[in-house]
Amino acid sequence: MLFDAVNFHLWKPCNYKCTFCFATFDDVPGRLSSADARRVVDLVAPYTDKITFVGGEPTLCPFLGDLVEGAHAAGLATCIVSNGERLRPLILRHATALDWVGLSVDTADEAISVRLGRGSGAHVSRSIELARLAHAHGIRVKLNTVVTALNCHEDLSPLVRAIQPARWKVFQVLPVAGQNDGKVEPLLIDAAQFRAYVARHAHLAAEGLGPIAEDNADMTGSYVMIDPMGRFFDNVDGRLVYSPGILDVGVEAAFARVRWERERLVARGGLYAWRRTSPPRG
Repeated sequence: MLFDAVNFHLWKPCNYKCTFCFATFDDVPGRLSSADARRVVDLVAPYTDKITFVGGEPTLCPFLGDLVEGAHAAGLATCIVSNGERLRPLILRHATALDWVGLSVDTADEAISVRLGRGSGAHVSRSIELARLAHAHGIRVKLNTVVTALNCHEDLSPLVRAIQPARWKVFQVLPVAGQNDGKVEPLLIDAAQFRAYVARHAHLAAEGLGPIAEDNADMTGSYVMIDPMGRFFDNVDGRLVYSPGILDVGVEAAFARVRWERERLVARGGLYAWRRTSPPRG
């Protein structure tokens, strides 16, 4: 195994306009075809245990379901991280191949969600319903929360209890040059503000819902990531740096061109039980 888990940012477009987004891929000129994206999944499968499909917004990709099924057939644990607006049909059609869904929810206040660019006023309620649907199908739920200047004083405990995630990941909003600069600056918070947010929710650990915190340092160099054109990339220098294409040079040669430290993955709690714990329906 070359790396434990990989995030495949297979789709650049998004139906939301989150001001803090650090995966806009404005510098990426295209994307892979369905056949080539499937080839990337097949090529990386022998080198990893888990694949997470992200974007942009991955549910906009018309062949995402085929990729999930292919990754599952190749023996990988699977996850989709989504804003949720188009996630329901994928859960219903591919529940037996999905181990996880990741729901991106930053606040319990619908108005703040709108200000952050997440939807038009129903994002929170939809996310709660999607969590219930995933639970009903034996799919584990991950809750992803980005902490910004707009939500850093909030107590999200009631919402976390409503969603009941197997993992609640809390991220300090991350500036990335060429991705969100010029928009993210008013949302940035310092380390003390982030620590205070995490501490405010530490009591949830007694319920198995405690936050798994990742500050800006934790997020740098600790993820293995593939871009919409099938290239590994890293964010070690505060901007995205891309490898040659996996389809052009192979997995090992492409991966050798990016920087990743497994120790940082371990330190941020990135190794855990990936396989689903209840039998799938259908």
